[in-house]
Amino acid sequence: MTGTYARHDIFQAIADPTRRELLSMLAEQEMPVTAISAQFPISRTAVSKHLHILSEAGLVTERKAGRETRYKLQPEALLELKQWLSYYERFWDKKLAALRSFVESGETQDK
Repeated sequence: MTGTYARHDIFQAIADPTRRELLSMLAEQEMPVTAISAQFPISRTAVSKHLHILSEAGLVTERKAGRETRYKLQPEALLELKQWLSYYERFWDKKLAALRSFVESGETQDK
């Protein structure tokens, strides 16, 4: 295994609801850990651990700005997830097409 591989995979990283919320926050803007942790009912240390996992999965980057560590979403890393989900879109498309056909046929369950 080379250094180019993430230590946590994207699926593990997004499995936790707190980490998904962190990603949503960071999609809007780069933020320092202090501002991020103020948004959660958990300790700053716990938030930092979540951010570390996201960073290892390649979903966020961190940079030092003076004494602050700032985090930013890396949306390119989500392509792996998008590609995996796109396979299953065909099933959703079939269900939606069946629903559309049912609705357009005028059939109702009212008697």
